[in-house]
Amino acid sequence: MPIPEDVTGDEIDKDVRQELQSLPKTLAEDVARNLVMVARLLDEDPEGAYGYSRVALRLASRVAAVREAAGFAAYANQKYGEALAEFRAAKRMTGNIDLWPVMADCERGLGRPEKALDMAGAPEVHKLDKAGQVEMRLVAAGARRDMGQLDAAIVTLQSPELAANSVQPWTARLRYAYADALLAAGRQSEAREWFAKAVEADRDGSTDASDRLAELDGVEFVDAMAEDENDEVQAPASSEASEHEDKHEDQDENEGDDQGDKD
Repeated sequence: MPIPEDVTGDEIDKDVRQELQSLPKTLAEDVARNLVMVARLLDEDPEGAYGYSRVALRLASRVAAVREAAGFAAYANQKYGEALAEFRAAKRMTGNIDLWPVMADCERGLGRPEKALDMAGAPEVHKLDKAGQVEMRLVAAGARRDMGQLDAAIVTLQSPELAANSVQPWTARLRYAYADALLAAGRQSEAREWFAKAVEADRDGSTDASDRLAELDGVEFVDAMAEDENDEVQAPASSEASEHEDKHEDQDENEGDDQGDKD
């Protein structure tokens, strides 16, 4: 797959670069450039990211960072079985448990919420950092919802992190998930309150909390672009009507002249 010339491979994280040192220099550079493309495209073009991840995997399947990148690319494309296999491989290679929450979410994607809940109660969770534990809580709540256990999902999300006033990287998503669970349970006024709190914490627009809040408030957004397009479509019709009227006027005048000549 083509890679832009401005991608050198030096953009990758230093820890990943260190892993690639086990490869021949030219091969390491090729792998690094493909990993950069995976990171660049993962959010906006998941299919493209997946393609580059497969190239990197073909070149260096024994590098944990490559297996992890391939896992995230597969996950972004909802290839949950493939993603889980790659995450497991990366975990075996490094012994790192940071991928535990996303592995559990893959189980959800495969239709196995009970397995995700088992993972949420496993000893590995206690080894996660705060961000990882919050992520695990989100996955567990999602699994509860998959099983139709709305009240249990709400309780799962109730935590010191949810109640904290300080804004952390996970705060917006946690508040949003809580609001969404409340709304699903029919607790609309509480849901509105927590969507509003999610908006306060969502500084980079990572959720659509503001849209959900507006929807609850009955606010309707007008698409200005659509209105402009409608105006453009209607404009020629008006011109045609005007032209049609002019033709009728000319015809009436001609008929009047003809009648005058006859008289």
